[in-house]
Amino acid sequence: MIRRWLPYPLLSLLLAVIWLVLNQSLAVGTLLLGVLLGIGLGLAYRVLEPPKAHIRNFLLLGRLLLRVLGDIVRSNFAVARLIVHRDRRMHSGFVAIPLTLTDRHGLAVLAGIITSTPGTIWVSHDPDLSILVIHVLDLVDDQAEIDAIKQRYERPLLEIFQ
Repeated sequence: MIRRWLPYPLLSLLLAVIWLVLNQSLAVGTLLLGVLLGIGLGLAYRVLEPPKAHIRNFLLLGRLLLRVLGDIVRSNFAVARLIVHRDRRMHSGFVAIPLTLTDRHGLAVLAGIITSTPGTIWVSHDPDLSILVIHVLDLVDDQAEIDAIKQRYERPLLEIFQ
């Protein structure tokens, strides 16, 4: 019975909490609307019938998370240094990365990693050719960027999801 009205309880709870944080209020009306939105959007998500992710290595996933958090901190400092030292020439550009990763969940995680790391952004992905295009704020060496993405992120994601 409860699964019928609450098919994704964690998603519903997360959506309700996000609603409360965005409204910065714990008023009864805001709380009630947040709960209704959480339940309603959870039901709508059930209709989409999302495929289940099959995580094969949780320990590696934890290590990847720590690596990504470290890379985000390091990249924040690198971008701040670029902004502070404006006399240094930046060479931004696009890089095409051939991917082995095909799992949709792994690709979604890779998109989140690349986009959340300051100085890089996911531009496009061609699933037929399995080519990912990213933009790099301070591109020094195309091949070094390709190798870094493939070794630091794609290889662990292959072990986690494929």
